[in-house]
Amino acid sequence: MAPAIGVEQARERINTALDAIDAAHDVLRETSSDLLGNGFRVDVAERLETQERANRGLMYRFFGEIADPPDESGTIAAMRSALWARLRITPNEITRRVTLAARIRPRRSLTGPPVAPELPALAAAVEAGAIGDEHIRAVCRAVDVLPASVSPTDVSAAERTLVDHATKVDAGVVVKLGQRIADYLNPDGLFSDEDRARRRGLYLGPQGPDDMSRLSGWLDPEARAYFEAIEAAVRPGRHRLDGQPEARDDRTPAQRRHDALKLGLQTAIASGGLGVHRGHPVTVVATTTLAELERAAHAAVDSSVPMPAPALTGGGSRLPMRDLIAMAATGIHYLAVFDDHTKRPLYLGRQKRVATADQRLICYARDRGCTRPHCLVPGYYCEVHHSPDFARGGRTDADKLFFGCGGDHGMATRGELRTQTTASGRLGWTDGAGPPQINHAHHPEELLRGDPDPPENEK
Repeated sequence: MAPAIGVEQARERINTALDAIDAAHDVLRETSSDLLGNGFRVDVAERLETQERANRGLMYRFFGEIADPPDESGTIAAMRSALWARLRITPNEITRRVTLAARIRPRRSLTGPPVAPELPALAAAVEAGAIGDEHIRAVCRAVDVLPASVSPTDVSAAERTLVDHATKVDAGVVVKLGQRIADYLNPDGLFSDEDRARRRGLYLGPQGPDDMSRLSGWLDPEARAYFEAIEAAVRPGRHRLDGQPEARDDRTPAQRRHDALKLGLQTAIASGGLGVHRGHPVTVVATTTLAELERAAHAAVDSSVPMPAPALTGGGSRLPMRDLIAMAATGIHYLAVFDDHTKRPLYLGRQKRVATADQRLICYARDRGCTRPHCLVPGYYCEVHHSPDFARGGRTDADKLFFGCGGDHGMATRGELRTQTTASGRLGWTDGAGPPQINHAHHPEELLRGDPDPPENEK
């Protein structure tokens, strides 16, 4: 075991080692490899891959320590924000690394020595740089799919076997070996309610150029039963959603299943039984401009007139105007028209802290999502932030309320980030190192101006 060293000495040793790595990279980049031959290049590629994996293991170590700092009082949200800004990786990737680090790093004990990692064999292989991220994902998936009825001893044996093979073969082979091990350990395919609850989930992919989205995932038996009941009702000629019930129904079974899901969601929202989300009944919120709404109404009756740009939903997705008009005809949805001013009360002073439904609509129309620069969280998942903060005399008025995601809103409330309303009426954010900046991420028309930074009068 290496002798214990002080904090400053440890920092110096780590910085010196990183400086040496940077210097070595400079040498490699500056040295020509044109005439070295492929045999040597394969040797170099192997060593670079091993070094990259060793570096990844160190990265997981530091992510684990950042998520559970023993010697600092800073919030986890502030640390995640620093990682996001400095490393330029997505919040989902930060979460993935922190989650994996928690599984392969020793766990802290409140009363005794550290507890061994959840996946010790995988932890050792990652630390040694013996496997890559694809191997890690394959091993984790194979272990996670095993039901609770499999004994801990068998789970550990499966992990060791898979990790051993991961050091010798590619991740695709490890995936197949994991499936065979699962079949062997659970030949009857027995899964408990706990197992099914752990695996349930739906994944909604991003919108494509045609505004379509891919849906994938796993339904538990109860959810499947509900879906089957709706699917059975959408038979050929029934529940047409294209407005042509008299036409021949040439939908494929897959298209009818899509329409069944759509009908179920539409009916659930129209029922009003889904409760309230952040002050609104659970429904669709869409924002557009008055001019585009008028153009869409004209285009709906004159096919020679092109449809205007799509509206935007509170979830950040594009909603074609034809769909918006069709939805408005069959259900009640909140439509925030950007330049159509409502006469409802939007200025409450300090009478109450919680924003009204009307005030949230203004945030949907103006902000579209979290207002912190580069944050992509859409409006449905945002809280309403006072600027100035309510505790510091801020007023619950529409022009002093702005969207902020949970993490950013919390940091602003704690004073870790500062906000200021700009001359344009948008909210600017700063960590104190520079002037407040506004978020252009939800406003692509601003990103296309050539200079994505706000003009001086917006700061």
